[in-house]
Amino acid sequence: MTKKIILVLSIALVFIVACKSKKTSVSGTTQIETRKNEKQTTAPEALQEEIVKISTAYGDMYVWLYKATPLHRENFLKLAKSGYYDSTTFHRIISGFMIQGGDPNSKDNDPYNDGMGGPGYTIPAEIRDTIIHDRGALAAARTNNPQRASSGSQFYICHSRGGTSFLNNQYTVFGMVMKGLNVIDSIAEQAKDQRDRPINNIMMKVTVEKRTVSQIITEFNYIPKQ
Repeated sequence: MTKKIILVLSIALVFIVACKSKKTSVSGTTQIETRKNEKQTTAPEALQEEIVKISTAYGDMYVWLYKATPLHRENFLKLAKSGYYDSTTFHRIISGFMIQGGDPNSKDNDPYNDGMGGPGYTIPAEIRDTIIHDRGALAAARTNNPQRASSGSQFYICHSRGGTSFLNNQYTVFGMVMKGLNVIDSIAEQAKDQRDRPINNIMMKVTVEKRTVSQIITEFNYIPKQ
């Protein structure tokens, strides 16, 4: 009888210890998962996104670059950070259509070679059906080529209030002006010659800044699209 009681007590003790260990293990796991979920929730909020600032005599344009076009995005950021675009001009303007710039040739005193220069390479097309030529869209200029490969540096910004849908699926759109649409208006309305080149140079300085998504929404009233 005594042996049976001892055996029962031993089994009960093992059961209690096992339950306690399981509870501790589950509790520990829960705490780890909770901390993990908290980290996942707060990380995107604190993440600094890179945006582009295009400064001109007519004001500043702030641009969001789409992550769905990574080759164009990274190339534009690389050139901007290196100062490549600084002192280049918007060498072609057509009111109601677009303003074009980014040619290093526009830095010299020869207006007739504007629109013909670049960094010496092209970028494979990243045309997306869901990214279209809305007003303020930033897109890559290109020569006429079957692959629709983009210029390594030249770009244009859509001025048309209704967008330029006939360019969709023909050129890579890789960004959007979040703030500064009025600057596009001012540039597009400047006097120009028969080649659509502004009579007076419209120089730019392109820099990269950082903001959180919350700051972008608050400051520019724009919800970043991927």
